[in-house]
Amino acid sequence: MQLGMIGLGRMGTNMVRRLLQGGHQCVVYDVSSERVQQAAREGATAATTLDDLVRQLDRPRAAWVMVPAGEPTEQTIAALLQQMDADDIIIDGGNSYYKDDVRRATALKQRAISYLDVGTSGGIWGMERGYCLMIGGEARAVQHLEPIFATLAPGRGDIPRTPGRQQPSDTAEVGYLHCGPVGAGHFAKMVHNGIEYGLMQAYAEGFDILRNAASKNLPEECRYEFDMADIAEVWRRGSVISSWLLDLTAIALAKDPTLSDYTGFVQDSGEGRWTVMAAIEEAVPADVLSASLYARFRSRQTHTFADKLLSAMRAQFGGHAEPRTEG
Repeated sequence: MQLGMIGLGRMGTNMVRRLLQGGHQCVVYDVSSERVQQAAREGATAATTLDDLVRQLDRPRAAWVMVPAGEPTEQTIAALLQQMDADDIIIDGGNSYYKDDVRRATALKQRAISYLDVGTSGGIWGMERGYCLMIGGEARAVQHLEPIFATLAPGRGDIPRTPGRQQPSDTAEVGYLHCGPVGAGHFAKMVHNGIEYGLMQAYAEGFDILRNAASKNLPEECRYEFDMADIAEVWRRGSVISSWLLDLTAIALAKDPTLSDYTGFVQDSGEGRWTVMAAIEEAVPADVLSASLYARFRSRQTHTFADKLLSAMRAQFGGHAEPRTEG
């Protein structure tokens, strides 16, 4: 199947590679001509402009936008709207706010162009592990792109089936799901990332407590010198708190137990804020998720070992670098 990919950053490039390996055709465009040429050397078809990308796509066209949320996405979709025709499909695979999806889809519908919002989880490991996809939009457009979603998704792998689950053949089991109408995909991904904040904060605080168990403020007989890399490793083996985030924590601690490469200045990419906003609108208590968001705000003023571990986890799963300065 053919797909246009706009945006060849950390995730976009690896998604193209995974699709090419799966036998699909990819027409690619990025503001960096070097990235475009690299993708072309790996088998993609290069486009020099957005117009050029659209011209090279077969009808009905499908263009996947994988650029930063906000104005870059707005400008890209607005430009595509002027070039695409009825029955074409525009996919936003970034981390857009779901209410923006609803607004954009309304504008595209006037031209009979379909819009899908695809929450994409997998970070810089997606090429190897596959991408968990949460999809919003019209069923017809989702069904048309099933081969793309199936290739990007992880597949069943070696994860055992959930006992008692009555739909063994559904797509959720292979890693992608049509969640509902426009906005539903990014809403699900928004809450996913809000939960991620809470899980990361729990790990970070726990390891900070372990690190400070040797504090001179404690009675000498109650001081403990823990090897945190070893603790992370043993928790990976059969523990009820094992997870991919713990795996990444173990990698970071094995590389540098003191996390000296990190200051502890922890960014947030927006989804945590939106999750808390949704909780407020729904009058749903979200104590842990709210606290984990505020902890990131606090980290930009004072830094703890827990904050360093949060930064290390973000670097591990998403390649997110700390800002060079805190100013």
